[in-house]
Amino acid sequence: MRRRDFITLLGGAAAWPLAARAQQAVMPVVGFVYPGVPELSTGIVAAFRKGLNEAGFIEGRNVTVEFRFAYNDNARLPELAADLAQRRVAVIATPGSTPSALAAKAATATIPIVFGIGPDPVEIGLVASLNRPGGNITGVSSMNAELGAKRLGLLHELLPTAVRFAVLVNPNNRNAEALTRDAQATASALSRQVEVLPASNTREIDAAFVSLLQKRADALLVSPDPLFDSRRVQLVTLATHHRLPTIYSFRENVEIGGLMSYGSSAAERDRQVGIYTGRILKGEKAAELPVIRAAIRVCHQPANRKSPRPQCTAGAARYRRRGDRMM
Repeated sequence: MRRRDFITLLGGAAAWPLAARAQQAVMPVVGFVYPGVPELSTGIVAAFRKGLNEAGFIEGRNVTVEFRFAYNDNARLPELAADLAQRRVAVIATPGSTPSALAAKAATATIPIVFGIGPDPVEIGLVASLNRPGGNITGVSSMNAELGAKRLGLLHELLPTAVRFAVLVNPNNRNAEALTRDAQATASALSRQVEVLPASNTREIDAAFVSLLQKRADALLVSPDPLFDSRRVQLVTLATHHRLPTIYSFRENVEIGGLMSYGSSAAERDRQVGIYTGRILKGEKAAELPVIRAAIRVCHQPANRKSPRPQCTAGAARYRRRGDRMM
């Protein structure tokens, strides 16, 4: 081998590690912000990863995800979002949390943001319109925060002789006051009593059910909130144990034994956030991706308990009650 060829070969060999490191350096980084705790957020993370995978991105292979959890302290969200913005991540994803989405929007006007929220994103100022979001943000809205009156109406339809309804609300939720007003107005229109019970942690959820029994509530509405979403098993277990007819915001509560839900699928919402994140990583612009509005369904336990899946229909439906089952 000639000396010149040998030197060229050595130079090429030395460049291989540099090329490999360069490929690793350009792997996109996605920031993920959520107000809960990691241990209780596995479902949200799994659905988000599923969407990323469907879009062609596998964590650790061609994308890195930087997770930031606020441990049920919403006051930390602006700091977490700002940290990700300073790191110049490729996309910030905020599934299942309006405060996270607002914190991300305040932290950056350039890094793309994909949200998954309950309220109308136009009404709260996240986007200019659903079809043309504009700016650097888009995502999925379940519109769950607007359905409290409909849920109480469905409970009344299910239990026409019920007198006392209860509503579980997280006082730290930015929509807490609106949810309370809507519940009181709806109960008044139905000539029924309503008791609004606050709960901002696991202990207060237990205390709320003790209060429900003392007040002899006939039925319960669980309002949409990340805390209640993460404590899904606890809520369904307590409602089932006390044989308290309960309506939830997400069908996943019914899938694990809850009586009834009116709303969308939390898992589908978070999967769509992952898909949109992947599409933006491929080069699409958040401003040009229309906000997805999640489909609303009434879901309930099937009359035949051997069936593993809840029965769901679009919009409202009429039901008869037999024991604790929806018919």
